[in-house]
Parts: sequence; C-alpha cells; structure tokens
Amino acid sequence: MHVSEAEWTDIEKKIARTAFDQAYKREIEALLKQVQKEASTLVELDGLWQLHDFLSARRHEIEGKYDYQYSALLFVFAGLVKDGWLHVNELEGLSKDKLSKVSALARM
Repeated sequence: MHVSEAEWTDIEKKIARTAFDQAYKREIEALLKQVQKEASTLVELDGLWQLHDFLSARRHEIEGKYDYQYSALLFVFAGLVKDGWLHVNELEGLSKDKLSKVSALARM
C-alpha cells in the first residue's frame, strides 16, 4: 500500500503537513515536560547518565517515526493515531480511502 506523492492532492498535502507538524509538536512538548521533571529530581551522576540514555533512545525513536515521505505517511499517521499523538479527525479532508487505511492500520 504505497501511496506516491502524485496520489496526494495539494489540499491533502497541506492537511497532511499540518497534522504531521501538530503530532510532532505534541510529542516534543510532552518529552520536554518529562525531561524537565526528571532533571529537577537529579541528585546523582548515575541519574544523569540514565537521563542521557533515555534521551538518546527517544531521539532515535522520534527521528525514525517522523518520516515525511508520501509513500510512508499513511503508516506514520496510523502509528501516531495509535500512540495518541494524532486524532483521525485531524486528517479530515484526505480521501476516504486514505482515512480508512489510516484507521485500519491504527487498529492493528
């Protein structure tokens, strides 16, 4: 189920970009809050290294997850819906076919 860039209308591309950016912003804001909370309780060097390891893992995960290639976007959106960073209704305006694919993948 690869959907090439040619299969996205200009309106769909705009909706997709807005939804993608919103989900990314939500996840980053949540991460920042979590890190601020963790950092405020650090008392030992061990805790600092654990925070570093956590951040390294999250960076790898986030950079891998937010892939804005049209051929992968439906999978990206499904993952973001499943993880709670995006709501299907934020994709309103995409074709019914794309919306149903995102919804079906998110339920898997």
